[in-house]
Formats: sequence, C-alpha cells, structure tokens
Amino acid sequence: MNAKQLHEEIKATNLSYMGLVQKMIRADKVAAMASLGVSDEMADLVAGLSPEQLGKMSATNLMLCSFRFDEHSVLDMVANRSAAQIISANQPFAALAA
Repeated sequence: MNAKQLHEEIKATNLSYMGLVQKMIRADKVAAMASLGVSDEMADLVAGLSPEQLGKMSATNLMLCSFRFDEHSVLDMVANRSAAQIISANQPFAALAA
C-alpha cells in the first residue's frame, strides 16, 4: 500500500468514526461522553459540526480515533471474549468490563 492509498484509508476511517461519534452524542450525550472520554464542551462542538467540517477534519493523515486499553479489565475483556459475545451483550461498555 502506498502513501496515497494509506491516506485515503485513514480519511475514510476518520469520516466514518466522526459520523458515528456525532450519532452517539446526539442519541445519548452523557453515555457518549463517558464512552468516548470527552468533555461536555467537546461533545457539543463535535455534535454541531457540519458535514463539510467533518470532511475537512477527516482529511488529516492522522487517525482521529484511538484505542484505550489503559485498564486491565478492558484488556482482559477484549482478550477473553469473542466479538459476538461483546456485541450481543447489549450492555454499556463499562458493564462488560466488570
């Protein structure tokens, strides 16, 4: 994969991620803030971005999302449960780590 292809993949991933983040915030702001680890101010800012602003923001060559494996319980949950179990649990992420 060359640099241009990689940049296009990052851009597409960023755009999908930011769209999902907006949907999460608009559906349940408090839960989204906890899941994403963002402040009230940041949640309001992201929720208010226009599609054009999301496109510009996503065009960076840096990933806008990150994985947070800073807690042993989260890492253990991911390592010891299948994706199907995690998805079908239909519980808040914090409850899955318990």
